[in-house]
Amino acid sequence: MNSQNGVAPDQAEDTAGFIALMRQLKDETGLTYRQLEERATEQGMVLARSTLADVLNGRSLPRPELLSAFVRACGAADREADWLRARNALAQPPATAVVQAPPRRRIPRLPLVAALTLAAAVAVWALTPPHTEHPAAAPQQQSVAAPAVLPTGWVRIRPVTAPELCLTDGRVHDQRYTPLVAVQRPCGEAGPQATLLEPLGGDEYHIQWHHPDYGKGCLKALPDGPGLGLLEPMDDCAQGSHFHVEPSGPAGSGTYVLRVDGQGCAGIVGDGTGPGTEAVMARCVGRGGQVFFVEPVTRPTFSAA
Repeated sequence: MNSQNGVAPDQAEDTAGFIALMRQLKDETGLTYRQLEERATEQGMVLARSTLADVLNGRSLPRPELLSAFVRACGAADREADWLRARNALAQPPATAVVQAPPRRRIPRLPLVAALTLAAAVAVWALTPPHTEHPAAAPQQQSVAAPAVLPTGWVRIRPVTAPELCLTDGRVHDQRYTPLVAVQRPCGEAGPQATLLEPLGGDEYHIQWHHPDYGKGCLKALPDGPGLGLLEPMDDCAQGSHFHVEPSGPAGSGTYVLRVDGQGCAGIVGDGTGPGTEAVMARCVGRGGQVFFVEPVTRPTFSAA
């Protein structure tokens, strides 16, 4: 890839301008977040695509090591020093003038009668029941009662061992594998990633993830390597696993297991209930962290083609 010499980082006058130039550099490469992550890995550097997306859509300067990995992945290694120099210049705190605090004014004491009157008024106010207005709750994806038939289309998937958590994207705690994988997080924090269940025939489905920054990806149960058993979204859904979504528990309970031929069933590792615990493939046991609620939700405000 040719060096992207058309972007001059020293033209940035502030953080917003610097990030805009980073976006321009990425756009000129024509590479996706995943491709940039893979190029950085090939060069022995770490460039998590979710972190990069946060930077390019945020208001804070990137860490120097992330910036270096990004510039190199974009094929602009010859300008790495220029980018770092411009970033460090913007990171310097501006000089601030010392402001003298104004002299404190003594508050005159109230006359005794006025003070007693004020105290009585405060007591009356404290004993008066307040008029409370309840603000409208922020809009979210709303789920409906667990159906007797497996829903397709937009859904949310919750482990029965931690029903307040939803299966969504995140990273493994031990950092053995850096790309985004399936973890459980509080349902209110699962967005903007949304989940779609795509029928493939019979009881087989693709579990699609849609994200406004990363686009569409289909979960794949990794068969080998450092991510063995983890569920990673693949840009090419042809690489996604075929999940058998099979009922588990009483009829109409809306609970299911997610099985992949030859790889077992997906489940929360160790039946963990903590946020951020990853999902892994293991021998099917049909209980604990391998059982999930699958519920329909309203269509998100975006969807990737």
